[in-house]
Amino acid sequence: MSFRWKIAQKAELKWWENYLSSKSVPEYQAWKRDYWEKFLNFLPFPIKAGATVLDAGCGPAGIFTVLNKQEVTACDPLLDQYSKKLEHFSPEAFPWTQFENVAIEKMDFEEKFDYVFCINAINHVDSLELSCRKLVKALKPNGWLVVSTDAHNMGLLKKLFQAVPGDILHPHQYNRSEYRNFLEKEGVNLGSGKLIKKELIFSYWLEWGQKK
Repeated sequence: MSFRWKIAQKAELKWWENYLSSKSVPEYQAWKRDYWEKFLNFLPFPIKAGATVLDAGCGPAGIFTVLNKQEVTACDPLLDQYSKKLEHFSPEAFPWTQFENVAIEKMDFEEKFDYVFCINAINHVDSLELSCRKLVKALKPNGWLVVSTDAHNMGLLKKLFQAVPGDILHPHQYNRSEYRNFLEKEGVNLGSGKLIKKELIFSYWLEWGQKK
């Protein structure tokens, strides 16, 4: 794993500690559940009851929190640290979820999944190309991949962010078409996607597609 990625992981843990320090556990969890329910409504297909789901790069409050009618595996290389340091993350509160403390690049699940989610995590990984390959590999034939990320709006700023690591949490800095190219190269037919939020430097995009 690269030095930049290791620094980003330490910063990620510290960010969560600071962000959650002033938030009550029940209020935050209720807010997050509402957030994920609205997020799922953006998708043009349902997440079927009883389906197998992978939440890759799940963080301490990923989409696994609301998929209680599915069989969920959630993975993140910081899960052990979240469990120790964040009272907002209690694995026992989600009995439908199997948690794995593993990076996306190191995923090697025997099971293949009906749905694979990678929400706001793909630009946090060490190897983007390998991570995309692992996400698609984890899918069943015709399974659905759902990815969201912040994508650059301006080429000049993108090159600046790539050259100077000013955004310490995100080792990867690309525009939307480049992220889509990484996924399509691994064998996913991407749909039209949806713009969730547009700001000056980044736009937050939701992408989905089926494995070929």
